[in-house]
Amino acid sequence: MDWQENFKKNIHLYFGEVGDAWLENLPKLIKYCEVKWSLAMNEPYSLSINYVAPAEMEDGRDVVIKICIPGNDFLDEVEALKLFRDKGMVKLIDYDINNGILILEKLLPGFTLAKVEDQDEACGIAAREMKKLITPAPKDSRLPTTKAREQNLRKQVDDHPYGVGQIDRATMDRALRIFTYLNDTIEHKYLLHGDFHHYNILSSGVEEWTVIDPKGLIGEIEYDLIQFMLNKLPEEDAYKVIKRRCDIFTEELNLNKERLLLWGYCHTVLATVWSVDMKDGSYNKSFLKGIRIFENLYESEFGKKQDPTSR
Repeated sequence: MDWQENFKKNIHLYFGEVGDAWLENLPKLIKYCEVKWSLAMNEPYSLSINYVAPAEMEDGRDVVIKICIPGNDFLDEVEALKLFRDKGMVKLIDYDINNGILILEKLLPGFTLAKVEDQDEACGIAAREMKKLITPAPKDSRLPTTKAREQNLRKQVDDHPYGVGQIDRATMDRALRIFTYLNDTIEHKYLLHGDFHHYNILSSGVEEWTVIDPKGLIGEIEYDLIQFMLNKLPEEDAYKVIKRRCDIFTEELNLNKERLLLWGYCHTVLATVWSVDMKDGSYNKSFLKGIRIFENLYESEFGKKQDPTSR
């Protein structure tokens, strides 16, 4: 089949030979879906690292088929979808663990929150959707915690003793200290989406919205908002936009602003590191700018000399 070029590149980049073999077998998986669930697959959406396409069931219902490479990430998503059920999350209709397949409700009209141009309006919608999602962490769960993100940054520090791309070692060390401090001082843990941003919030009716694509994570609500604050930033006035988003989330969700800004700083360092292409040195410039913005916001709110890791 003639796969989208970016889709093929991503599959090879992230999964190597395993991904190449999965891609070769994908036509059979698509046919398997059509036979098992008596449905007709339509042309896929714009693809990243999963095959996602609308389909019509034999009884006329419209659904979305998501085919993933089986593994821990897929299992985490299945668990998160179950745990978030009836809390503003897209409904999981059926799934196939062995083949990495999800059958999901189709949301209409289905455009993303990124289409809402007014920044305050979009952030207010996101805050309301996050409020629906807020769920205490399950007692027994396979889902990773934010400690895993800290450990990922620690590995990056160990692997890159002189820094990564535009991020120097001192910045990585400071981010790692803050990550450790925050994880060690969490008082209440919650079930988190893990990738909450504009493109994972879809319109599902008149003035109605539904969240999709949870990665599944355990931690503080403040951490789950950082990816949203880094997304869809303007070229100019990014500081003003992030500050405003921080104020709206803090007020609407009754959050700890200090911890929100600290999570913002350390996660943004990690996100920027993840974005660096080791072959050509390119990186996400918006994320890099976000590091300084979170640092400046913290200094403005809580004082330049304050260091929470030394308490």
